[in-house]
Amino acid sequence: MHNHSESDIILRTKNVSMLFPGTVALDNVDYNVWRGQVNVIIGENGAGKSTLMKILAGVQQPSQGDIELNGKNVHFADTRAAAAHGIGMVHQELNLFENLNVAENIFLGRELQKGITPINEAEQEKRTAELLARLDQPISPRELVGNLKVGQQQLVEIAKALAEDADILILDEPTSALSKTEVEILFRVIRELTRQGVTIIYISHRLEELMAIGDVITILRDGKFQAEAKVSEIDVPWIVREMLGSDPVSTFLSPGRTFGAPILEAEHITCVNASGVTTVNDVSFKVHAGEIVGIYGLMGAGRTELFECMLGTERNYLGKLWLDSKPVPQRLTPAERIRMGMSLVPEDRKRTGIFPISSVATNLTIASLWRRLQRGLTIARKAEEAVVASTIGDLSIKVSSPEVEIQALSGGNQQKVVIGRSLLTNPKVLFLDEPTRGIDVGAKADVFRMMVQLSEEGIAVVFSTSDLKEIMAVSDRIMVMSGGKLTADIQRDRAEESALVTASAQGF
Repeated sequence: MHNHSESDIILRTKNVSMLFPGTVALDNVDYNVWRGQVNVIIGENGAGKSTLMKILAGVQQPSQGDIELNGKNVHFADTRAAAAHGIGMVHQELNLFENLNVAENIFLGRELQKGITPINEAEQEKRTAELLARLDQPISPRELVGNLKVGQQQLVEIAKALAEDADILILDEPTSALSKTEVEILFRVIRELTRQGVTIIYISHRLEELMAIGDVITILRDGKFQAEAKVSEIDVPWIVREMLGSDPVSTFLSPGRTFGAPILEAEHITCVNASGVTTVNDVSFKVHAGEIVGIYGLMGAGRTELFECMLGTERNYLGKLWLDSKPVPQRLTPAERIRMGMSLVPEDRKRTGIFPISSVATNLTIASLWRRLQRGLTIARKAEEAVVASTIGDLSIKVSSPEVEIQALSGGNQQKVVIGRSLLTNPKVLFLDEPTRGIDVGAKADVFRMMVQLSEEGIAVVFSTSDLKEIMAVSDRIMVMSGGKLTADIQRDRAEESALVTASAQGF
């Protein structure tokens, strides 16, 4: 990277640290932003990406260190100060008002008016139309934002930043909610902006994406600067090596684990979604009793869709399934499959996994009530309490009382409640979709120990993750999915991290 001259660096941090009570979110980070380039920043959850971006956008002030813009020291007291210096940020949670139109959103708080005269709507709409044209978007300035798709709302956010004359635009995981077509449009917009001289900082964790859009990549690891390179000079295995570092991977598995008969057998599972995209493409595998199988893949690899076929939330699939040597007919509903012995802990706890305002006790027993506690209409209270108490004990759920509302629990403890609930149906096979997403390290370890404990009781555990360390920590066997296909099926003791990554990047 050193063939650049210093003047190519538009923005940099020097020795920036950020301390929160009990954690160092950033530790002496020197970070360079290259002018007119797409600067991709990547790191696992908790690596400090978002904190660093919030500092650059004036949302937070660093505990120590300096920010230099065009070679001069700057200090941003708030986001307005950063915006005045040409730095705009589009957050993951879009900050738009759905009941206002596009032009009103773009000029919110900066309405074009003099004194007490009415707002000059015609001029606002004209400028909005110019901005949208610059982004090549045929969106009407008068359209209500609530009527726009997520992808279009995001482009309105980008237009809003450009209306404030942003030279540097920070995009925080901009594609997490977008469809493939919307991602392509966003990438076209990003290329157009860099051509116009705008500098882009792009946070992502999708490797395939940053290889496609990035010019420069910076990796953060555990709050520290890890590496910087030109995207044209690196490959996916380089990224993974830098992200993992050289630390030996810890394992939760005891040596010499043994497994029983195949519990779950899948043959030629293929699923085509409503838009006609093949999300699962001819996948076959077996999972044995007591075995933990990790499915590694990046976003959009088809893991969630595979789970949906197994559990019958998606019944529009081809192929055959057997559970404990019994065929699972396609027509079976999720409830019938749960009775046969399947259970799923979904990825999106907030939306599908928990009932946030109910108590922990209710959340735990909700799936198994129909089966275990039905005595007439009123659920046998004593039985419920006993089940809840034993589950809370078994899973070391940290809660002052079973009646606490679940939304008051930490992510990790919410996750344990959701897993605990799926166990009350006595499953033969437990599916966990990204079970450690958004929970802290200590809770991760608890979830892993739980998975191992369940496998030792003979339950087959199948989980998906896009975190390499996790898959190495707790899988007896590793399957890699990429673009809907199973690209590798490897015993853990033969798994080389670089082999996994190569398999997950096939088709790029």
